[in-house]
Amino acid sequence: MTSADLWTYREPATVGQDLTGYDVEALDGGIGSIDEATYDVGRSFLVVDTGPWIFGKKVLIPAGVVDRVDHDEKTVWVNRGKDEIKNSPEFDETAYSTDEYRTTLSGYYGPGGAGWRDTDAPY
Repeated sequence: MTSADLWTYREPATVGQDLTGYDVEALDGGIGSIDEATYDVGRSFLVVDTGPWIFGKKVLIPAGVVDRVDHDEKTVWVNRGKDEIKNSPEFDETAYSTDEYRTTLSGYYGPGGAGWRDTDAPY
């Protein structure tokens, strides 16, 4: 997975669909709901409000972490576990659009990072 892949939805049908309010399911259960979703080419992401699950923390998840979307059920599945998301850098409203912040998240979710999961490996 390249850095650009990490910030691009795998499912092209997702682009242009409003995912705000959709539930988010990790590999091992629900983690919250989507507050915001972007669709910029090579720079897409979700802002997920984890609610009471981890005391209201918001996290930014790169679009490449999205495994699939069910628009009928209004649910987005991500290919990470709860702990990987729980331990991710917290959403920073003042810096989320900067290259430095994206580099930090790419380091966490990308190859070799603490939140990296080989998507070809069995779960």
